[in-house]
Amino acid sequence: MTAIAVLWLALVIDRCVGEPSARWHPVVWMGRWLGATGRWIAPPADSSPMPRREPFVGGAAAWCAGAALVVAAAWGVEELTRRLPVWLGVPFMALLLKPMLAFRMLRDEVQAVEQALSTSIDAGRERLAWLVSRDVRALDEHQVRESAIESLAENLNDSLVAPVFWFVVLGLPGAALYRFANTADAMWGYRGERAGRCWEWAGKWAAHADDVLSWLPARLTALLLVACAPRDAGRIGFATLREEARATPSPNGGWPMGAMARVLGIRLAKPGVYVLHPGGREAAARDTAGALALATRAARALALGAACVSGGLAWLGAS
Repeated sequence: MTAIAVLWLALVIDRCVGEPSARWHPVVWMGRWLGATGRWIAPPADSSPMPRREPFVGGAAAWCAGAALVVAAAWGVEELTRRLPVWLGVPFMALLLKPMLAFRMLRDEVQAVEQALSTSIDAGRERLAWLVSRDVRALDEHQVRESAIESLAENLNDSLVAPVFWFVVLGLPGAALYRFANTADAMWGYRGERAGRCWEWAGKWAAHADDVLSWLPARLTALLLVACAPRDAGRIGFATLREEARATPSPNGGWPMGAMARVLGIRLAKPGVYVLHPGGREAAARDTAGALALATRAARALALGAACVSGGLAWLGAS
């Protein structure tokens, strides 16, 4: 019951307050550590011949060391919090869990892209660049909107479902480990050059670690989106979701994105890479609103489901 209270209070804090300042944000601390360490493990892009073994071993060792530090810190803080009275421990733990969740920020950023698009295509592209890593300069209005909706679907898993999943399974250390892995993948998990360094092998461990930790939550995210779909969306089976997911190079990202495309009845695509629900219509402004509403319903269903699972695990542990 304490875990349920912590989770729900963390979600309320996220909704009402949003992100803490960068100075006090644990994920920002993780990013700074990863940035500093990455300069040591990734070779310059002009290296000849390009090494493989050393960057891979260095990247794996650095990832494991960082993950161990994060898990140890989260475990230590969690143990100290357990010794506090419930009335003090629950809000304190919720404040610690909140930075691992970023649903409000995700919603705000996607909405900001749509608002910018209503001003001009250039404003929409500029705002989208805050949200995605792809080149946005040649995207038209529909492609900008598609990219924002795709990011909403994929990051619904990364920013909410997966950290909540690992919190239910492993407590605060689980949520912190996932957030570290996801941040490492975002900073190191590139297949080629970035910022003058080659990440092909240096970031391979980080990319696969994130794939493993996101595997089940990504599929859960897709099922949540389908379960929260309006009645007129029609029946969307697991086989359909799997078929859509296979169209993307990511082992996980295609699941929530494909589910979002199917539920909304729209086409989502990354030019030259994949097309999801090719028979769907082009995304319109109302589809951004529909995607945000759907993601919000999925978040509420997640909170309810997590509470049921936590309560069931507590009951099993007590019996």
